[in-house]
Amino acid sequence: MTRAVEIWFLNRTLRSYTLLLLVILVFTFLAPGFDFLSARTLSSVFQYFATIGLVALALGLTMIVREFDISVAGMMSLGGCIAVLFGNESALVGLALAVFVGCAGGVLQSYLMIKFNLSSVAVTLGGLLTWLGLAYVITGNQTIPFNQMDVAIAINTTWFLGLSPRALVVIALFVVAALFVGLTRVGRDMVAIGSHRNASVVAGINPNRILLGVFSVSGALASLAGAMLSFGLSSASPSGGVTDVLVPAVAAVILGGVSLSGGVGRPMGIAAGMLILCVTRTGLTSLGVDPYVHDVVTGLILLVVAITDGAHLRMRLHQGIRVVRNGP
Repeated sequence: MTRAVEIWFLNRTLRSYTLLLLVILVFTFLAPGFDFLSARTLSSVFQYFATIGLVALALGLTMIVREFDISVAGMMSLGGCIAVLFGNESALVGLALAVFVGCAGGVLQSYLMIKFNLSSVAVTLGGLLTWLGLAYVITGNQTIPFNQMDVAIAINTTWFLGLSPRALVVIALFVVAALFVGLTRVGRDMVAIGSHRNASVVAGINPNRILLGVFSVSGALASLAGAMLSFGLSSASPSGGVTDVLVPAVAAVILGGVSLSGGVGRPMGIAAGMLILCVTRTGLTSLGVDPYVHDVVTGLILLVVAITDGAHLRMRLHQGIRVVRNGP
């Protein structure tokens, strides 16, 4: 096996972008008259990326530290409702309040996990139901209109390459997250905690402080995603959740190379996973495929990723056997 192939197997982010390129080539071949570089197509891709991208990033960051924040879907719904309810006079006030509530919710969940040594799945499942319930309570189970149409128009106006301000904000946050995880000590500590928590404690890392920060950021990102979506739609509704938000977010994170066992994954890989979903969704729509078939295709792509990971694990096993037999 050549060195280049070994690098490809070991670099999950590179594998994700290779899969993204492959998906684009497949749809280009299946629909010769369909131009993926047209402004209309790129706008569709990036608008969906802007809708789910921050939720996927929030979930992915918690998975890197070997936790699982299921509540991101509920916080997205609650954040959108808060932003509209308190943003009809000033959009910035509504946005700031939504992000604050998201951050506070993440802090509360991580505190409960740390204080009572609880599973993140159990705590955030309760959080998911709580945040969704609060969204229904504060809206009275009604769709709340957003009256600042100038904000709604501005946030969705497409610029160069089909990018809107909402999409640019999401892309910028992915870049910031990538630089933070890759270049800062805290980012390296996140990976260390996810890889082996006990060893990280021995090395002097405080996992509780890291978890508190990661979950606060996760809540803030999910709430921000909901706020921007509600502003763009000119309304907020408490509906939505697991099917529309959480499932695509989980799929994007896994496609992006984040390991369910923690300690592996990068924000730019999550972005690639999200783009794979966006391109697949847009490509299937262009082919006239029924929407319910989209999940089938996404599932098949996930199986391909799982098989690739299996090959990666086998390669690592063979490398280990070779080292034992022949020496390093």
